[in-house]
Amino acid sequence: MTTTENLEEKEIVITSKKSLISQSKIKRALYYTAGSIFLVLGIIGMFFPILPTTPFLLLSAACYVRSSEKAYNWLIQNKLFGKIIRDYRAGKGLSVKVKAVTILVLWITIIISILFIEIFWVQILLIVIATLVSIHIILIKARTK
Repeated sequence: MTTTENLEEKEIVITSKKSLISQSKIKRALYYTAGSIFLVLGIIGMFFPILPTTPFLLLSAACYVRSSEKAYNWLIQNKLFGKIIRDYRAGKGLSVKVKAVTILVLWITIIISILFIEIFWVQILLIVIATLVSIHIILIKARTK
């Protein structure tokens, strides 16, 4: 590929990225608000395994890319969240250690919750959710070092 073709390709990427930002101030404000809400939910998900962190961070990035280039770049370059989003988008997966710790913390949290909740159908629901989340985590590509 020649340098000219490479530059044209970069211009297309930049142009298409900028075209994702909504022209409407109202839409930008709504996307920004939604992105911020998803970001907060993703942060909460880091501490409560019932909420999935990665999907909320991906939704946040999708909203920010449509509302604010500055917010999107901050999220993608953030020390805590950026790597999660970049790795997921690149299809890099999770290390076996991260998978094991995630599943362990998930089940510890679920078991503690079940001990405090006396409603049988809620206990069953928690087990079903934990099982499905565990399956999802297991199915994520394992990263090799």
